[in-house]
Amino acid sequence: MSKNIRNEFTDQLFRAILLLDDQEECYRFFEDIATVGEIRDLGQRLEVAKMLKEGATYDEIVEKTGVSTATISRVKRSLEYGADGYNLVFKKMGLDDQ
Repeated sequence: MSKNIRNEFTDQLFRAILLLDDQEECYRFFEDIATVGEIRDLGQRLEVAKMLKEGATYDEIVEKTGVSTATISRVKRSLEYGADGYNLVFKKMGLDDQ
């Protein structure tokens, strides 16, 4: 884990998220804990990672998601050199065969 992300506050946050039962509870919690923009940004990054895995071009990703090419590059770096979190989630979502 990089850049000292692990601490008591982050541990508490992740434990809280793991206690949520369904998508509706996630919406309620995240609406309280984060701004609409922050939540949308996270959702866009997940879509960017998915599209990169599917072989989409930067132009296609920008057109669909509206993110900057800098964001696409950052997500691409995470896919290639990160903690493998995107791939872990994609596998759990049944998207790992793409």
